Amino acid sequence: MIAKDIRRGYVILYNNVPHRVLEFQHRTPGNLRAFVQAKLRNLSSGLSTEARFSSTENLEKLTMDHQEVEYLYADGDTHHFMNTQNYEQLELTRDSLGAAIDFMTPGVKIQLELYEGRPIGVELPQVVELTVVETTPELRGATASNSPKPAKLETGVTISVPAFVKEGDRVRVDPSEGTYLERVK
Repeated sequence: MIAKDIRRGYVILYNNVPHRVLEFQHRTPGNLRAFVQAKLRNLSSGLSTEARFSSTENLEKLTMDHQEVEYLYADGDTHHFMNTQNYEQLELTRDSLGAAIDFMTPGVKIQLELYEGRPIGVELPQVVELTVVETTPELRGATASNSPKPAKLETGVTISVPAFVKEGDRVRVDPSEGTYLERVK
């Protein structure tokens, strides 16, 4: 794979260590050569770093093994999962889960990513349903307003929602962007 084909979420080999692409930008400054500026997370240490690649530079995209697991519970910064095939339990730290932990509730089934047999992260479904636990009340007569308001979800994360969403409502959220999609009826 060449650097200009890089995408958010890809896992690449950088300095002989697997890194996840958190953000990237393809830049072509004036009459200079194009390059890709990327923010990467080291999957071994959890540290983030910035990297710059020539847009034609060859990068090694790693293929991950996937395993379906069910999220069970959190014990401090350790999160417990169960393999749905063989019922084996495993643990991951908050650092290895990253922002995904903000959208996981007990009982949700997710894809565990493994590199060389070692768990390194999770892949959430494209849409998750969560309950709004705290938000400002709807203003009467403000139904024509299209201004979003903050809402705290059951996992503790805060997202922007339309004015008609109330406490106790179930909402669908895109976990990759952390954005509101729709209210569940």
